[in-house]
Amino acid sequence: MKKWFAVIGDPIEHSKSPAMHNAWFEEMSIDATYIPIHVSSEQLESAVAGLKTLGTSGWNVTIPHKTAIIPYLDELDELAQKMGAVNTVVRTTDGKLKGFNTDGVGFVRSLEEAVGSSHKDKPVLLVGAGGAARGIAFAMQQQGYNDLTITNRTVANAQAIVDEMGIGRAISLKEAEETLADFSIIVQMTSAGLATGNFSMPFSLNRLEKGAIVADIVYNPLMTPFLQAAEEKGATIVTGLGMFVHQGAISFEHWLGNYPNTNSMIAQLKAQLGGN
Repeated sequence: MKKWFAVIGDPIEHSKSPAMHNAWFEEMSIDATYIPIHVSSEQLESAVAGLKTLGTSGWNVTIPHKTAIIPYLDELDELAQKMGAVNTVVRTTDGKLKGFNTDGVGFVRSLEEAVGSSHKDKPVLLVGAGGAARGIAFAMQQQGYNDLTITNRTVANAQAIVDEMGIGRAISLKEAEETLADFSIIVQMTSAGLATGNFSMPFSLNRLEKGAIVADIVYNPLMTPFLQAAEEKGATIVTGLGMFVHQGAISFEHWLGNYPNTNSMIAQLKAQLGGN
């Protein structure tokens, strides 16, 4: 029987997930389809019930439903529980709905694909303390990165994540700017990644060490203002595109048991987004 999958969110028109998953189905000769569904916050409970009734094998969850969907699921993966957010729902063999979060692990895979896995003992600066930062912090800790520092405009929000992890420290943006040379990996997760025309950098990169690894989780545009500034300082750049593709690939694996070809997908999307 043909399987079908979906992504729910509000808005949803911009999502590249349907094109990505449908290309993987075709490439792997899997009889399945993946569709975008616009779901407002008021419709979320009925949408989850509808997806279950209509026999979907699983779906992705994007903004603004990643936390709000949790009460409507039967169980959560350990990492999703820690993060308090779900981006992947799997319908198990007994018909239950289990929530996972693949964003953070997707980021770690994309980082290690770009720069290798020999940096786990290096000092890491995570910039931001929202949902994405929370997910990446827990995933990096789970994957063996233990020298973590979180900086945020509101330091208390960064401290809350540090307290939950039980490792690391929280610092102000001013302290992050002053001690930037101490960090080998910097991960940008604030709205400064968005080229909206009136963005503001979280802090100056004047003290960035040449050769530092700088990542941004935004993938459109590929070269965010933060990455552009870091590249001018001689940093090794990691765009958000790999995270997007790997989080989708991990979802795919949860649903179907196979890990799709991420290299060809990254190349395809890079071409679409005007990268080189």
